[in-house]
Order: sequence, then structure tokens, then C-alpha cells
Amino acid sequence: MNTAAPAPTPTTRALAWCLHLLVVGLLALTAGRAGADGGPHAGGIVAASAVCGLVYATGPVLPVVRRSRRAAALWLAAVGACWLVLLALSPDAVWLAFPLYFLQLHLLPRRAGPAAVAATAAAAVAGFAAHQHSFGPAMALGPALGAAVAVAVVRGYQALYRESEHRRRLIEELTATRADLAAAQHTAGVLAERDRLAREIHDTLAQGLSSIQLLLRAAERALPQAPQNAARHVGQARQAAVDNLAEARRFVAALTPPTLEGTTLAGALERLCATTSARHRLTARFHLTGDPAPLPTAHEVALLRIAQSALANTVRHAEATTAEVTLSHLGDHVALDVVDDGRGFDPARLPAPDPEAGGFGLAAMRARAQALGGTLTVESAPGHGTALAARLPLPPPAETEPEARP
Repeated sequence: MNTAAPAPTPTTRALAWCLHLLVVGLLALTAGRAGADGGPHAGGIVAASAVCGLVYATGPVLPVVRRSRRAAALWLAAVGACWLVLLALSPDAVWLAFPLYFLQLHLLPRRAGPAAVAATAAAAVAGFAAHQHSFGPAMALGPALGAAVAVAVVRGYQALYRESEHRRRLIEELTATRADLAAAQHTAGVLAERDRLAREIHDTLAQGLSSIQLLLRAAERALPQAPQNAARHVGQARQAAVDNLAEARRFVAALTPPTLEGTTLAGALERLCATTSARHRLTARFHLTGDPAPLPTAHEVALLRIAQSALANTVRHAEATTAEVTLSHLGDHVALDVVDDGRGFDPARLPAPDPEAGGFGLAAMRARAQALGGTLTVESAPGHGTALAARLPLPPPAETEPEARP
């Protein structure tokens, strides 16, 4: 009923209606008993009860009483004055002190409320004693006990309301935190997917297009003197374009790499070496060591992409004549080694990844290995070739069954 009061809820509205009915009932009881007894002040008691009821009824219907603490206090003072007049006329008005306790505790400030309750209880005791022309401890017991019960009930309700509000705020904070976490996870997922697609495109389409470019350049150089060699280079470029188209379709269909369909990782790596040797001036040889075991599809895809990227870097930058690709099954982990006899480089002076310049390879390979809990190391020196080693731990045997491929 004021700006400081809690927001109304179905429970508080029900309690307010109960309080209104209690006040109306007690006023009607006081007026009815006065009329039935026919005492000297019967007309005054009925009139005072009616006036008190009218003054009380203005509070719930006036918006200013609900919004302003000052207006509520004035209204409560008017109700209290009418009650005092009624109490002076009839001892039955003493029962109205009980609902007045709740109004005072609800409408007045925290410190003023109990003081008003005490004053009301004292007035009730004094008025009843005046009508009885005597005073005894029993007369003070009823109003005092009612005041204590009212204070206890209101304070308990306020404590429960504060706890409920605290829980409501915690729930709102938790909901907001969950929403923020979901948004952060979504953003992280989008960034991770972009990074994954960047690696996929670099290791497949970009490398394939680079190979096609090199083959077409070779065909262009061979055209004047060796048309047969030029035709062979064009045919190889056409096959590379077919492979790239298959990779592009895989992105759309979200399937495993076509290179792995219908074969093992070892078979895919052997085919990769043969294709690289046929298309470029590089002899790539494949070796398999250890006891071959089924690998999770994620491990096969990562190792195949690392091998593709490593051989593409060898073709483009190393000026090597041979490259050795070794797949090793070592029990609890699998290893891939790519070693060439090219011109090498200084790993410490390697430039930062530059996707526009094609420098995405090593960073993408390392990210693939780390995503599966593995490592990727590169050893090289100018004039001494390059050795790349990828190590991936294997999950427990129950989890190493290869995923079904389409």
C-alpha cells in the first residue's frame, strides 16, 4: 500500500482481503451488539462503527494511499482516531485492536510500527478497563498477547519475503549467467568451426588448387618442346581438379574424406605418396611400422590432413627430391613422420601464419594434433632438410572402434 511495501502477490492479496473482512466483521459485531442491547449509547456506537468503516474503506480504493507512505500514515491515523471514539463508546471495540496491529506494522516504518502497536495495545487496555471501572493483569493479557502475535507474524512474513526475494534474484542471476554462458559457448563453437573449416580448406582445396597451378605451369613450360609432357601435366591437373571437387562435395555432405572411403589410413597415405610422385618432381615413399590397428575416424582424418599439408609444403618450398612418409602404430599412440631432403629452414625464424600468403600449414597441422591431445614437432636447418613428427595418443580400446563411414 506504499512505495516501501513489497510488490503484491496472490498470497499478500489474499491476506489483505482477510484483513478487510476481519475489520468489517468486527465493526458489524460491535454495532450489532450495541443495537441488540439498546444501551444509552447504542445510536452513537452504530454511527461511530459506520464512520470507522467508511474511513477504513477509503484506504484500499485510493491510489495515493497505495503509493505514498505519508498518505498511508495519515489514513491510518484517521482510522485510529475513529477507533478511539468507538472504543470510548463500547468495550467491544477493543477487538479491533488486533487488525490495527497488522495495519500499523505493514504501513509504518520499521521502528514506528512496533511503537504504534504498543500505543494501540495500551489504549485498548485503558479503554476496556475504563468500561469495567477496574483494572487487573488479565485485562492487559489479551491485547498484549495479540500485539506480540501480530509482531511475530509480520516479522516472520517479512523475513520469508526477503529470503524469497533473495532466491528470486539468485535465480535471475543464474538464468542470466546461463544465457551468457550459452552465448559464449555458441561464439566459441562458431570460432572453433571457422578454425576447423580454415584448416580443412587449406589442407584440401587450397593444396589441391596449388597443385593444379604447378601442374599447369609445368604444362605451359613443356608446350613448345614436349607436347606429350604438357598433355600429361594437363591430365594430372584434371585429376587434381576431380579430387578437389570431391573434397568440396564432402564439405557440403559432412562426410569423411573421400581418400579414406573404402580404404585404411595406410592405403590413403600410400596413394597420397604415389599421387604426389606422379604429379611433381618429388619421389615420395610410404612406410608402415608396427601392428596396424583400427583408429578413430578423427585420428585418421587428422593424420591424413597433416601428411597432405606436409607434402604440399615440401613440393612448394623445400625443393626436395625425396620424401619419406612413415606411419607407426606404437601401442598406446600412433605417429606420423614426414622427412625430406630439401633445403630446410630455421624454425625459429618461421613467419607468423598468413592465410593470404598460404602460410597456414604448420599452424593448422599443430592445431589438428593438439585438438586430439597430441603433439607436432618440426626439426629443420638450412641445407639439411626437414623432419616433421606428429604423435597422437589413442583412446582406450573400447573407444577405438572406427566410426561407420557412409
